[in-house]
Amino acid sequence: MNALVILADAAEGNAVEQIARTFGVDWIHLGAQIISFCLVCALLYKFAYKRVLGVLEERRQKISEGLANAEKIKTELARTEAQRQEMLAQAGAEAAKLIEDARAAAARVQKQETQKAIAAAEQIITKAREAANQEHARMFTSLKRELGHLVVQATTTVTGKILTPQDQQRLAEETTVQIGA
Repeated sequence: MNALVILADAAEGNAVEQIARTFGVDWIHLGAQIISFCLVCALLYKFAYKRVLGVLEERRQKISEGLANAEKIKTELARTEAQRQEMLAQAGAEAAKLIEDARAAAARVQKQETQKAIAAAEQIITKAREAANQEHARMFTSLKRELGHLVVQATTTVTGKILTPQDQQRLAEETTVQIGA
């Protein structure tokens, strides 16, 4: 209903003045308030809003730098991880190669040591045979001498005669020749 009154009054004269009177607008105070508001806005813009905008812009830049750094760090991390994987693969390959080389070297050493052991065993066997042959020859010589003495002793006993050293020598030599043949 008030709206009808306002519309009816507006038709009679200046509509803006009618509305201003209805709402109790004082043009002088309204103009002073508008000027005051503009001054406060200008001061706030100059001293507060610019600083706040500057701080916000600074933070925006820091955030974008942080994001860029994070992206660089991600890239660097991925590159480092790839290098680490590559180094691990190389280390594994080198370790496998070293193990294979060590096995081959161990096989060579084992073969050489086996050959040395075989050669040493053959030398021991050869020396043992030589020692056995020498012992056999020594024993055979000793046996010949003993046998010669026994023959001389037996001959002395059978004949009842004491043999001279020349007779003993001759009998020992004859016995040795017969045993050797």
